[in-house]
Amino acid sequence: MTPLQLSSNDLLADRRADYAEMLFASGDHAAAAELMLGALELAPNWAMGWFRLGEMQEAAGQTDAAAEAWRMSLKLEPADRPGATLKLQLIGAAPAADSPPSAFVEMLFDQYAEKFDHALVETLHYRVPELLTAAIGATGRSAFAHAVDLGCGTGLMGVKLRPVAKRLEGYDISAEMLRKARDKGVYDSLDKADLQELEFAGEAADLVTAADVFMYLGALDRVFSSVMKMLAPGGIFAFSVELFSGVGPFELQASRRYAHSEAYVHGLIAAAGLTLVSLERAVIRQDRREPVEGLIVVTERPA
Repeated sequence: MTPLQLSSNDLLADRRADYAEMLFASGDHAAAAELMLGALELAPNWAMGWFRLGEMQEAAGQTDAAAEAWRMSLKLEPADRPGATLKLQLIGAAPAADSPPSAFVEMLFDQYAEKFDHALVETLHYRVPELLTAAIGATGRSAFAHAVDLGCGTGLMGVKLRPVAKRLEGYDISAEMLRKARDKGVYDSLDKADLQELEFAGEAADLVTAADVFMYLGALDRVFSSVMKMLAPGGIFAFSVELFSGVGPFELQASRRYAHSEAYVHGLIAAAGLTLVSLERAVIRQDRREPVEGLIVVTERPA
């Protein structure tokens, strides 16, 4: 994927944008937004600049102006790698969608890949691979002929699966994440794929995992349908979700991640014809020093 233009390519505009960032960091959000708007007068085709202006305006309480800035970002970058659509949804300026733009998710993780492991494990105290591994182990099964790790990222779940899987495959939307996973040397194969569009044609798997993936997908019907095509009779499907305690199946959070309700998860399992083996609430990581509660779920396809 072509890198997103983080600079305006105009020296004076970049200088004004840098000053705007300094003002923003100091807490003067309105002044930062005004200066950033000045930068964009010099570089009006800078999609990422318009997106950042929207964030500054939102922080300054200028919601209507922020919406206009994000619409301009979207006009200049229709694939929406910055994620302007999600920002518009969060302020009620666009209808809620069932899933985020795939280009946004891909770009997010391409940019995050280099520091992903340290940030997730050391800073956010990420626990999903350990929790899922324990839940799978509690089924009494300790060996799998073929395991598939959906949204494998840099391979944190793959490291846990390798000792129990004769063959291990990983899929992820981010080429940079796959590169880091390849460096770990735990997968037999790695493929780039959008899980919302995954067409699986390989050998049936007796274990499929999705660790901390579904919060970047929203609606999960299509993913569950794909899983049923790859899961062998008697196979295990283990996954996590960020827990939504409100009304409705799922909701886009301020973090631009989706949280899913327990009722929605039960409905997906039933609709897919899976059998629930275990479902546990657990703290899956920290976010801004606050615990994030999720569900650790293990299901089985009837033999």
